[in-house]
Amino acid sequence: MAKLNQILAIEKGIKTRVYAEFTELHQATQKPALMNGFHKAYQPRDEDGETYPSESQKVQHNAADVLERVARSLTELFDITATKDWANCSAKADVVIDGKPLLESVPATYLLFLEKQLGDLTTFVAKMAELDAGNDWNVDPSSGLFRTEPTATQRTRKVQRPIVLYDATEHHPAQTQLITEDVIAGQWTTIKYSGAMPAPRKKQLLARIEKLSNAVKYAREQANAVEAPDKKLAKEVFEYLFAP
Repeated sequence: MAKLNQILAIEKGIKTRVYAEFTELHQATQKPALMNGFHKAYQPRDEDGETYPSESQKVQHNAADVLERVARSLTELFDITATKDWANCSAKADVVIDGKPLLESVPATYLLFLEKQLGDLTTFVAKMAELDAGNDWNVDPSSGLFRTEPTATQRTRKVQRPIVLYDATEHHPAQTQLITEDVIAGQWTTIKYSGAMPAPRKKQLLARIEKLSNAVKYAREQANAVEAPDKKLAKEVFEYLFAP
């Protein structure tokens, strides 16, 4: 009696080998030239007549023998698969977090599914946008979003005004020049909002996913350590199928 994890380790190799042989026989038995043969012997009419060597072509494959090989090969695959599937029915384990079962008696097949989904979830969370660390954020109760404190930015406009270069005298008028100045016209008040994830929260989630993923892997190993009683079902199948 083997463990389920041992059965899983050899199943792929058996499947590959059996399918290769099955495919080879399938292709060969479609070719009449490999299934047929002949033997020709020449007999001259007269004793002193010309003689010719016999000709022959051997039959490469016999249908009865092929079916026997197919049955023998597929029996191995059928039985190893039956052993695996029957063992999978009882291959269960608890997913334990911090010493307490989070999920109880989870089938090994579901644990494998869960492991894949947690891997995808890790990628999903890891790529989520984070809050800009260059700002201070607080939760806005009215929207549920993060928001910054208001910041003011002045808006200016350009204004021209004259300045006196030389005062007027008895003989000359005053000399003036236009200059351009930036004067404050108003101010922008900006509040930033964000629905991105705070970096500490992302770190917390990724750690939690990893912890659960490790627990699932451990549970899967436990589940796959179940005894796998040998199942021999294929004999009856092929005795019925290929009976004379």
